[in-house]
Amino acid sequence: MPKAYWVVTYRSVKNPEAWQAYAKLAGPALTAAGGRFLVRNKPAKTYEAGMDERVVLIEFDSVALAAAAHDTPAYQEALKVLGAGNVERDMRIVEGG
Repeated sequence: MPKAYWVVTYRSVKNPEAWQAYAKLAGPALTAAGGRFLVRNKPAKTYEAGMDERVVLIEFDSVALAAAAHDTPAYQEALKVLGAGNVERDMRIVEGG
């Protein structure tokens, strides 16, 4: 079964305090759901329309587990703490090798 990856790219963080409160809850919630953080950093180099903002890459054993992690009560609580409008980001689940 192919692994799956959450690929999250941030465009902007408008409220760093809300984002930090989210991160304190989201990390443990996603780890408990089977996620393994591979990358949590700004790009070393950007090309084309790349943004010099934070990128997060989390590995899961399957697409089903990656999607289920998003829907756990613990991660939903993290999203509530993040609130609306505090960050602008793109989040995708990608199947891979």
